Amino acid sequence: MKIRLFLALFAFGFLVSCNKDKEILNTLNDYNISREAAGYHFGDTLKLPQDVTNNAESISISFGDRETSSLVVDPQFFTLGENAVTFVIKKKNGESLTQDATINVFAKSPEAVLNYEVVQEYPHDPKNFVQGFQLEGNIIYESDGQLGESRILKYTLGSTTPIAETRQPEDVFSEGCTIVGDKVYQLTWQNKKGFVYDKNTLKLLNEFPYPNVMGEGWGLTYDGKNLIASDGTKNIYFLSVSDPSKLVRYIAIAGNTEAYDQINELEYHNGFIYANVWQKPVILKINPANGEVVGKFDFTALAKENTKDETNDVLNGIAFKGENMLVTGKLWSKIYEVKIK
Repeated sequence: MKIRLFLALFAFGFLVSCNKDKEILNTLNDYNISREAAGYHFGDTLKLPQDVTNNAESISISFGDRETSSLVVDPQFFTLGENAVTFVIKKKNGESLTQDATINVFAKSPEAVLNYEVVQEYPHDPKNFVQGFQLEGNIIYESDGQLGESRILKYTLGSTTPIAETRQPEDVFSEGCTIVGDKVYQLTWQNKKGFVYDKNTLKLLNEFPYPNVMGEGWGLTYDGKNLIASDGTKNIYFLSVSDPSKLVRYIAIAGNTEAYDQINELEYHNGFIYANVWQKPVILKINPANGEVVGKFDFTALAKENTKDETNDVLNGIAFKGENMLVTGKLWSKIYEVKIK
């Protein structure tokens, strides 16, 4: 009889404990979901519900290979944008509970709304699937994508006839490009390598592998010191020019109320990175020091004139002509010169 009573009490206690654990995790999950849209800023403290903290001996946050017991949003552990983390709750009886969560970190200052005026239009070959776009002098250097159609070419602004071009192998999908001195660098989408060309002839000089942290190649630009690449995530990578397989540093991108990923074609100008967001008619102005979006262009009007298929013929091309910006897109028939107001 005593054994039955003991087992019954044990089972009851176990059931109560399990239910309490579920309550703790559900409370933490509800809290995390409620905070996703509002997000946090660097320096903020995660104020977890008392139902969680009162039942915890300690709480830590795991990032996979790193862990911190601080509940402060510290840039040593967090990046701008989405952060996939796991809460590790050590209970007072020594048991541990875990809860996965997404913590959004946003820039502290709202991004400026950047206005523009179209001052000139130039022809663009509507067969060109633009992935990289660069202007030097009056010459456009363009990287076009699609398997079996990829190439690097250059032509005079105002014309659509190539001065020189180099086509890629059938299995290569070309991506972003940029000029460094007398060379042109070009990325590929999923081939895990880039190409280097002679700027004058577009003759292929050599190839380079990506650093392991880059899953794909999307956009590419140059800040006078490092190559700057995107891979379709929220991250932008700074690579050594002398050896582009070496990562110098990286930044994650976010605005004041929005996290961005699918960062695409890039352009560096006057201390800022300008970036397309794939399938969105916007161009972001980004602080290269910390990844904060400080300004945003809305090119919906231009995109509507040129976009019939929102998957393919989207805004994707940024260059600067003096202080004016040139914008175009995949399969667009025009290049627009806009004056930034």
